[in-house]
Amino acid sequence: MSGKIVITLDEYRKSKGVSKYKICRACNLQQTQLNAYCNNKMSRIDLDVLTRICDFLECDLTDIVKYYPPEKEKSKDER
Repeated sequence: MSGKIVITLDEYRKSKGVSKYKICRACNLQQTQLNAYCNNKMSRIDLDVLTRICDFLECDLTDIVKYYPPEKEKSKDER
């Protein structure tokens, strides 16, 4: 089983009261591109895009990207 990366941009931007429109304008992104990040539906992550978003929101990458390591398989004793 492998780990998982989750983009939490939509939650973060809502907590800061920033609209998607403002992010698109400031970061030179298309609405569909930002929506893919907000909905965690992109197939590849563009580090330049994440850098521009972090710069605009004045946040760290760890504020909008979370890594969840793989769950270890339980041994027979733990079941």
